[in-house]
Amino acid sequence: MTAAYEVTANGTRTMNFGEHPEGLLMVDQEGRYSLQIFRPNRPKFASGDKTRGTPGEYREAVLGSSTHTGNVVIDPVRNKLIFRIDTASYPNWEGDEQVRDYTYKDNILTYSVPASASGNGTVAYSVWRHMPE
Repeated sequence: MTAAYEVTANGTRTMNFGEHPEGLLMVDQEGRYSLQIFRPNRPKFASGDKTRGTPGEYREAVLGSSTHTGNVVIDPVRNKLIFRIDTASYPNWEGDEQVRDYTYKDNILTYSVPASASGNGTVAYSVWRHMPE
């Protein structure tokens, strides 16, 4: 991952995963994928116990990450990625099919998550660099 940012309905650009988000998108030859995005330096739980976090610690853990797995189909004619989501850190996405506009140039994949996915008019952008095998 090289960048993750959002553009709100009023045009404001935000960096909810920080200036240098960490993430990995892997796709196999059959189109199965696994995607993870994390805000760096998320606070650790003071208790050291995953089951005993404070409300604030849980909030930071959840809002500082986004993950999902499933199958992805590439439509190069329409420049669309179709994510068929099986599992997700945001449970409301499970079972969804989400279509995302994309560009791919110089080993950089950029796609947008439509405002309908956020429910609040925000469009999220993810930028990934293809790593050679």
